[in-house]
Amino acid sequence: MSITAEFLRHPLLTGAVAASSPRLAKAMTAGLGLEGARRVVELGPGTGVFTEAVLALLSPGADLVAVEINPRLAAPLRARFPRATVVEGSAEALADHVTAPVDAVVSGLPWTAMPAAKQDRILDAVTSALAPDGRFTTFAYAHTAWTPPARRFAASLRSRFAVVERSPVVWGNLPPAFVYRAALAL
Repeated sequence: MSITAEFLRHPLLTGAVAASSPRLAKAMTAGLGLEGARRVVELGPGTGVFTEAVLALLSPGADLVAVEINPRLAAPLRARFPRATVVEGSAEALADHVTAPVDAVVSGLPWTAMPAAKQDRILDAVTSALAPDGRFTTFAYAHTAWTPPARRFAASLRSRFAVVERSPVVWGNLPPAFVYRAALAL
């Protein structure tokens, strides 16, 4: 299943015209401490680019729960990554899919394509699931950073996390993107 085909079928659900690049996956997983994590959640794994990068860093005893709302993407993920637990469902119901505390949440969700209330519900679910020293990472497309939904999302991150960092632009992604890294504690 191609991400482009799913974007054309459901542009507000999928949110990406192309799969994320390995370069973006590397930027998304850098500095999260995944090597020592025991429980990691991925929101919106899509075709599994981030899933592959996360699993490459996790120790053998660690758990990865991938929450994918689109059944047409979830089924191939299950077959490709038997080590991960792939659940079909909304990130809004994160508590139904994973037992807290979670060491890290890696998100590929299309934040700027969703209403503010949905953003808030998902971010609330993430902060509730994270361990006190947990980390959250997500990305945004560079060309949308100035738009009101993107600015609202950045403000929502700053209001919930003690630390919010933004990476340099990852030019080797289509479209170019940057990564947000956030932590509940300093």
